[in-house]
Amino acid sequence: MADRTRRRSPLAVQLLLLLDEEPMHAYRMQRLIKERHKDRIVNIAQRNSVYQTLDRLLRAELITVHDTERAPPRPERTVYRLTEAGRDTLHTWLRTMLATPAREFPEFPVALAALPSITPELAVELLESRVQALRERLDEGAAEAAEAERIGLPRLFLLEEEYRRAVTEAELRWVEGLLDDLRAGRLTWDRTWLEQVATYFGRTEETDEG
Repeated sequence: MADRTRRRSPLAVQLLLLLDEEPMHAYRMQRLIKERHKDRIVNIAQRNSVYQTLDRLLRAELITVHDTERAPPRPERTVYRLTEAGRDTLHTWLRTMLATPAREFPEFPVALAALPSITPELAVELLESRVQALRERLDEGAAEAAEAERIGLPRLFLLEEEYRRAVTEAELRWVEGLLDDLRAGRLTWDRTWLEQVATYFGRTEETDEG
């Protein structure tokens, strides 16, 4: 079996976790992901993402067809169940994901690396918008945490939201510090300075090669 059919992805893990609860069809999986707010940690924005991932898991023999539901006027729905190989693979994936930091490639560091391509003034404007979005995310998370506490939901089922909140708080502090430096002129640039830097480091590289 080709290794690529068993490649790990957040959505594949989430689907295997759902099937570890009980057999179910794709529509129910998609609905549970949204109802449990797992769409914040797995990407199901594309309509067919769940179906495509299930097809890959099926070809890898990590899941199998359990039954077919026919309830007119609804379309026929395939019910899947987890295989023993799927359960073993899920546990292997989880051990790796918990123990080893992944090499992830989020967009924000790419945008930060591209700051010299825009003006400091525009950078301030855009980062101010990001700060606002981060604060709104934290407010939303705080409201949901309060509701979870009100209904007595155990912390075990809120760990991913707790982690997301901690990461968001850390990012907010960092971006606010960056904005302070930009506004105060401690961090700034213009075309002339960028050209001087490029010339200097170009010469340095030539010297090192020589």
